[in-house]
Amino acid sequence: MDEISPNLDEKIIMQIGNSGYIPKNTEYFRLKTYPQIKKICKKARVIVAHGGTGSVITALKQNTPIITIPRIKEYGEVIDDQQMDFVKAMEKKTLVIPIYDLDNLENILKENKFNNKSVKKDDKLVNSVINYIITLKE
Repeated sequence: MDEISPNLDEKIIMQIGNSGYIPKNTEYFRLKTYPQIKKICKKARVIVAHGGTGSVITALKQNTPIITIPRIKEYGEVIDDQQMDFVKAMEKKTLVIPIYDLDNLENILKENKFNNKSVKKDDKLVNSVINYIITLKE
């Protein structure tokens, strides 16, 4: 995001967590509370995030389009490919805009086709996913 942000005609805000990388071209923050994250996401034209359920559900609950880039085991980013499975399942329901090749990210963002209709809002499915995740934690 930091690399392509100068080519985009909009404000980019990145959450970098505890990363050692400091963005040079974008506004950023390390960590915020969940209510603060929701507020930022609500104002966004589109969210770009990894393929984690929390990120996807936060966007879907607010009806904000989300581009998902699943973390992949092959690259040592995660211990399994559950994010890939999750993103593909959400893609089939047109709930997310998936990116499987980072070289496509800039063009997809430049297409500027994001609005509240670019992904479906399926409250029943979102609630089912939330309930399923809760049962896994119990």
